[in-house]
Amino acid sequence: MNTPDKTEQTTTEKDTTTVVEKQPEEQKPNLVEEEKKITSPISDQVEENNLGMFSSQETDTGRIVTIETDLAIYEMSTKGGNFHKVFLKKFNNWYSAGIKPDGNYYKTSVQLLNYSLSNVYNISFISTEGKAVNTSDLKFTTSPESKHTITGEDSLVITFSMELGPGREILKKYVFSAGSYLIKTDIEFRGFNGLIADNTYDVSWNSGIRLVEKNSTNEATIASADVYYGDEKVIVDAPSDGEKISKDFNGRIDWLAVRNKYFAAIMIPTDPTAVEGAYIEGQAFPTKSLGHKEIYNVRLVVPFKGSNLEKKSINLYIGPVDYDQLKAISHNLTALVEFGSFFGLKFIVRPIAEYLLLPLFKFLNKFIPNYGFVIIVFSLIIKIVVYPLTRKSFQSMKKMQMLQPKITELKEKYKDDQQKIQKETMKLYQTYGVNPAGGCLPIFLQMPIFIALWGLLQAAIELRQQPFIFWINDLSVPDVIYDLGFKLPLVGVQEISGLALLMGITTYFQQKMSIKDPKQQALVYMMPIMLTLLFMSFPSGLNLYYFMFNVFSIAQQYYINHKQSDVELVPVDPSKRKKGFMSKLMDAAEQQSKQQQKNRKK
Repeated sequence: MNTPDKTEQTTTEKDTTTVVEKQPEEQKPNLVEEEKKITSPISDQVEENNLGMFSSQETDTGRIVTIETDLAIYEMSTKGGNFHKVFLKKFNNWYSAGIKPDGNYYKTSVQLLNYSLSNVYNISFISTEGKAVNTSDLKFTTSPESKHTITGEDSLVITFSMELGPGREILKKYVFSAGSYLIKTDIEFRGFNGLIADNTYDVSWNSGIRLVEKNSTNEATIASADVYYGDEKVIVDAPSDGEKISKDFNGRIDWLAVRNKYFAAIMIPTDPTAVEGAYIEGQAFPTKSLGHKEIYNVRLVVPFKGSNLEKKSINLYIGPVDYDQLKAISHNLTALVEFGSFFGLKFIVRPIAEYLLLPLFKFLNKFIPNYGFVIIVFSLIIKIVVYPLTRKSFQSMKKMQMLQPKITELKEKYKDDQQKIQKETMKLYQTYGVNPAGGCLPIFLQMPIFIALWGLLQAAIELRQQPFIFWINDLSVPDVIYDLGFKLPLVGVQEISGLALLMGITTYFQQKMSIKDPKQQALVYMMPIMLTLLFMSFPSGLNLYYFMFNVFSIAQQYYINHKQSDVELVPVDPSKRKKGFMSKLMDAAEQQSKQQQKNRKK
């Protein structure tokens, strides 16, 4: 696995108005420099020292204003009037997993934004002088206080102002709430009529958000830029070959987001019809020290009517991709939470995950604080729910096993006539009421449930850094018990997962109990090996679920095979016999063959 080295967050003194960057001993300078290099190829560049009337407002430095809420710490800069850094207090960074917060959030908390790598929430436009202006380098002013703390039900309003001249200014107003990740913002242009060309300006968010997990390669594969456009979510994912991808969206925009595996930054216009569209640009970069990286630039295109006062309200969400948090803001924001797809049919899988599995998962956690045990109980409940389907499957497979001697006799009797063997076999199935697809159909019907679970356990932020027992200390990442030190050829496995091994062993016993046909014995060994290798890189929470599901399946199959006598191979009453689909196909093929023979005789 190509993972980043341990990099400690920068510490900021609370009682100062400037920021002094310290280089911890553990930090390697080349990491930051490398991340800067991969950011620059697609970052918007403003022509230096040539902004016309705006040149007087350019600045190289800025004063820092810190806002601390119950959930986050926001460092705002007067350079650009935007975000300098953002820390989420409720979530530890990857190298502080398991450490209880001691108040030093700069050291332990997830840092989603760093000014040296990101350039976010800026206003850009073409002036009537033909200059490309971006407020990221312009000097704003605000109140003299350098630190604000709000708790409980409190809120705080911070206004940044960039004055171009008497009666001409740009205002960026932020409203922070102590108990919410949502930040209400207003952008105002006063006296800018005749200064902005093209009758539009952009609100941009460049370089996305930081990748904050140990396995940055896995996190980058999930990172994307998403837009809710035309009553559906559109995902823009940078191709792995390094090619730049860009897309324009014209018309109503409900929200525009950049995300990694568990966190997101979202721009939400309060009036979606008051924007003209959006633009997304993304590119992937393989790096030597940081693994696979993906960088996204996004912007909202906002109309400028040329009036003396122009105001647009945009809500910002900078926080976890948490279903309940997003739903409380807006129902269509929950589309950001992915639950997987069944052959591309999301409308089948999503309702199962969203309205059945996720509520059950959260309900169980109210009574069981350890998410590992929640998954075990969860898998037992799912096993009980699908029991009627699996029971039918087991019974059908058992009848097929009991029919095998009779089928073998038919093959010996008509060994020179393959068509006769197929016809007589279908009659045999019809006589004893056996559906050859009966063992597969129940499993196929269960697939949407399994895929919904797959998506839920892969992306559930509730599992992030949650320990279970023994060696399993984080249910959101693989439970590595041994590192080979090299990658196995073809399969690319380097780290051995304990739960993946247990899942493979139980799969073997399950296959051994199910497969009795000598011709299929190879599957008894091939399937467990293939699944074990596949599951080596999966999160331990997902492997725990499948391991326990296998254990319950083995117990269930043993019970059906040895404790129940309701599976008998007896002929079905002729009046109740129904031709199966395969039997009908065989009859149709036989009729067609007879007709062709008659036509040849004529």
